[in-house]
Amino acid sequence: MSTPHNAAQNGEIAKTVLMPGDPLRAKYIAETYLENWAQFNTVRNMFGYTGTYKGKEVSVMGSGMGMPSIGIYSYELYKNYGVENIIRIGSAGAYTDKLNLFDVVLADSAWSESTYAYVQSGVEGDVQLPSKELNEVIEAAAKRINKPLLTARIHSSDVFYHEDNVPGHNEFYNEHNCVCVEMESYALFHNAKVLGKQAACILTISDSLVTHAVTTAEERQNSFNSMMEVALEAAISL
Repeated sequence: MSTPHNAAQNGEIAKTVLMPGDPLRAKYIAETYLENWAQFNTVRNMFGYTGTYKGKEVSVMGSGMGMPSIGIYSYELYKNYGVENIIRIGSAGAYTDKLNLFDVVLADSAWSESTYAYVQSGVEGDVQLPSKELNEVIEAAAKRINKPLLTARIHSSDVFYHEDNVPGHNEFYNEHNCVCVEMESYALFHNAKVLGKQAACILTISDSLVTHAVTTAEERQNSFNSMMEVALEAAISL
């Protein structure tokens, strides 16, 4: 049945969901890659779609920005709709000049200053982990379609704009081994662990805090195809 944030009915969402932050990226994926797709959600313009990719049913839905937003949508997908796997596909800012625009990163852990896990269920700790099994499926899919993939720790931040008097990208890279930053995966990984589900995160580098290179909003919406194709190839193996 529907929730306050999702109009889908039971059976309208696949067991595996790809979850970009931007609902327009979800729309792009459905229109570009899925066959026989149908839209299951428009509440708050957080678009969700289900279709088939190479004959396998797959859903894609936006998460919005930040841990509170993905925390709501992913929890409901797992708890209310029986989703087993969520693969976040998002953008990230590089913390090292070893990463270039459009490079693809698979998170092997998410470090964060966030209190999301503690507030949600009393869990302490600044690192949350993805599903090892799901990461292995993603790595195999990337290899199968010849898409380069760097597996590394990422930073999940609650704050997009930092002032100069607090730690910045150099500290996050040197002290916590984070190669890039995004704003959702720590909460997603925690929800999956709490509910006994699987979660993973694939990121495309959209800008660099080191070189100051940057992509356009249109490129972020429509041109992260390598990441999308890896996620879709992984989905058909689940």
